[in-house]
Amino acid sequence: MRRSCWLLASGSLLAVPAYAQNDDSADAPPAQAAASVADGQDYAPEFFARFSPNTALDMVRQIPGFAIQQGDERRGLGQGGDNVLINGERVSGKSNDAVTTLGRISASNVIRIEVRDAASLDIPGLSGQVVNIVAETTGISGNFAWNPQFRPRITNPRLTNGEISVSGTQGAFDYTISLSNSDDSFRGGAEGPELVFDTNGQIIARHDEVATFSGDRPQLAGTFRYDGPGSSVGNLNLSYERWYNRVSEDSIRTGQGLPDRTRFFRDREDEWNFEIGGDFEFALGPGRLKLIGLRRFERSPFETSLITDFVDGTPSIGDIFIRTLDEGEWIARAEYGWAMGGDWQVAVEGALNTLDVRSQLSTLDPNGDFQPVILPNSNSEVEEERAEINITYGTPLTDSLTLQASIGGEYSTISQSGEIGLTRTFYRPKGFLSLAWRASDALDIRVRVEREVGQLNFSDFVASSDLAGEREDAANPNLVPPQSWNYEIEATQQLGEFGSITARLYYEQISDIVDQIPIGATAEAPGNIDSAKRYGIEWNSTFNFDPLGWRGGRLDIEAAFQRTRVRDPLTGENRSISSNMQRDIEIELRHDVPGTDWAWGLEYEEYLEAPGFRLSQTNFFRARTPFVGAYIEHKDVFGLRVRGGVYNLLDRDELFTRTFFVNRRDGPINFIEDRVREFGPIFSFQIAGSF
Repeated sequence: MRRSCWLLASGSLLAVPAYAQNDDSADAPPAQAAASVADGQDYAPEFFARFSPNTALDMVRQIPGFAIQQGDERRGLGQGGDNVLINGERVSGKSNDAVTTLGRISASNVIRIEVRDAASLDIPGLSGQVVNIVAETTGISGNFAWNPQFRPRITNPRLTNGEISVSGTQGAFDYTISLSNSDDSFRGGAEGPELVFDTNGQIIARHDEVATFSGDRPQLAGTFRYDGPGSSVGNLNLSYERWYNRVSEDSIRTGQGLPDRTRFFRDREDEWNFEIGGDFEFALGPGRLKLIGLRRFERSPFETSLITDFVDGTPSIGDIFIRTLDEGEWIARAEYGWAMGGDWQVAVEGALNTLDVRSQLSTLDPNGDFQPVILPNSNSEVEEERAEINITYGTPLTDSLTLQASIGGEYSTISQSGEIGLTRTFYRPKGFLSLAWRASDALDIRVRVEREVGQLNFSDFVASSDLAGEREDAANPNLVPPQSWNYEIEATQQLGEFGSITARLYYEQISDIVDQIPIGATAEAPGNIDSAKRYGIEWNSTFNFDPLGWRGGRLDIEAAFQRTRVRDPLTGENRSISSNMQRDIEIELRHDVPGTDWAWGLEYEEYLEAPGFRLSQTNFFRARTPFVGAYIEHKDVFGLRVRGGVYNLLDRDELFTRTFFVNRRDGPINFIEDRVREFGPIFSFQIAGSF
């Protein structure tokens, strides 16, 4: 149901407009404000003038052939992370990610934007193209945006999506304070029939369903920077966030075997979390030492209910599942870097991750009262203690070839309380080797080989109940972090005034991949499968039509195609990794009308994922048509940028097919559910400005 929530709320996410473009310089090719340098590309603020940016995020989103890559799922703080730097420094923290940070830097404070190859930088772990925002805060400035959205049926309007931030300088301190409800804020709704077929293809039941979804994620955050004595620098990040999520689904059901009935599903989450993170860097001996710390805590109470009422007076049936998760994380990290025949860095990190889960499943009895039901191993505590060390070296091999290499390892202990609790210890080697070759002023080629250790979802250790899907997961204390050998080659071709193309080929050989596995004779749970493969191609390109005579025209294409293979632990046959992305395409055609403050555009999005596999069923989400929208924008309405758009022009709907088996998936089919839900057109607006 959570996957359904995100898919059916896609209008809320997909229709968030791409940031606007201004046309003040539409009569001059934008490439005139971009310059090739020895190790990359530099963009002056004039390059973005036609886009009328309010924030650094608006500017970065218009860099030809570049896409922000976020490292949200990385283990601890570690190396790498987001491919965005601010004044040559990584964005510290986890909730304070690159998109969030860039959205709070006023465009007027940006001096230039540098695009570099990661291997050429003295920052271990980064790969591919990296953007560095050179900015300076002067005085007090701020940004704000409001993104209302409306749908003509089912869904309440989204009126609370927006953000306001204020930045300033006070002596040696720079600060930014923000209040936002933009990320993951949505309103969605869909309706349609679900037909149930027997093994002969005959309809045996019909479910007429109406579903609504809503979510708000208000956050109060502050970032503070201190330029200390000498060359010392300190950063402090604070955030407090709430997360309100609501899902409802009403279903009128008719068919064979049961009297007519109405099913009511409700799901709610009222999470709160906070994060405190900071770092301090200073000169020490021949190099520099950076100390980093982070404390994060999240409390997530869930309540899910499923009640069915019968029209003939049969007593109602139903269940309630209540769960509270307390997740904590402590991280301490030290990095020491120095120059000696190249750039060296030694990094040491220690982390403690905890999860405390408390669950209760109750069933409605004939008297209308809920009675507790035993759900074995649904209450537990999971803890991981981890320490890692690595050493990294980078140096130019020639004027056009740069090497960066890292070697290290991590030691961790995972323990779980309860009847089936275990304590296990692991040592995992990790590291990478990357080469960056500037083949010409217009062509960069990068090659990287990496040994990576993945992150576990601690909730997978504990038994849970999915009422909407009518399924349960057993506890699995034997989970281990996945590992992989990753190989990639990436190339960026500058096309001059025509734009830029970046393409990446990758292949991953994964061990201990986490997927659904059988547990015992009848149960199942997330667990490890010995090996898997993942490979694909990513494409990011920008084509400017100015040289062809269409002034102000631009086409942006982001596309990813991926295939996976794993041996099914139940059938022994090869299949895709459950629910992995297979195709993701985003295309935008935009025209900034020369000599005016007007722009218009068309957007196209298409997404396909692999089927999901469980012990006794399979499921498959898809859409019959792509998601298409159109917008028109004025860049100066009393100093504000205003955009209006209409989305889902092709009346896309969401399809979901679920196949149930008599016993396990290696046996005969029992019945098939086939669902179609429509959500209609979406009207989206944006008002953004600076002060």
